Amino acid sequence: MRRADRLFQITQILRNRRSVTAKFLAERLEVSERTIYRDVQDLSLSGVPIEGEAGVGYMLRHSIDIPPIMFSKVEIQALALGARMVETWGGKELAQAALCAIDKIEGALPENIRHYTNHNHLYAFPYNFEEPIFTNIDPIRQAINDKCCIEFDYIRQDESHSRRKINPIALYFWGRVWTLTGWCHLRNDFRNFRIDRIDQLLTLDEHYVDQPGKTLDDYLKKVRQQDKYADIAKDYENGNL
Repeated sequence: MRRADRLFQITQILRNRRSVTAKFLAERLEVSERTIYRDVQDLSLSGVPIEGEAGVGYMLRHSIDIPPIMFSKVEIQALALGARMVETWGGKELAQAALCAIDKIEGALPENIRHYTNHNHLYAFPYNFEEPIFTNIDPIRQAINDKCCIEFDYIRQDESHSRRKINPIALYFWGRVWTLTGWCHLRNDFRNFRIDRIDQLLTLDEHYVDQPGKTLDDYLKKVRQQDKYADIAKDYENGNL
């Protein structure tokens, strides 16, 4: 990446976040933290209103005028492919949102590169998903956004049934199935559920509040400590989820 492009990227990242550490910027742009320190200093000297310090974080003091975003051919392909994947596997509401997003992107692109969104030889074909996936994804996603508790019947591989009430915190797509992660009131712990085995889903009027030990960050920390992704993948392959 050219230095000019890197400086622009740093400004864009700071523009979209409250506070960013040099470590985050270095990892994102694949350079050393020392390089980030120099770049931030040069941006400040050139008049970009950056405040903060090394080891603490940086942020823009106020909004600045930046020329309209220009996408490269590869970036357009990535956006178009992502939209097609969401359209195919993301539920009806997200599918419609993906199409609208592509229309807006096309409208903002110059004439000479606009055709890249349609003439993109990258496709995402649907698997033979069962109807519960498409029926359940949208209300689950909305419940996650609104922090609403949900309740449903869950059918395991051995066809045993249980009624679950959970605080939904994340949806994961594994290539052939979607899984829901949440804090299970029955087990008093995190649990993962295959969306295609969820039946009689209800979004409750009850809202949950993030509590220590029950958040998505807590779950991800537990995953990293226990390498639980491997366990989940194994359960998925064995049909135990």
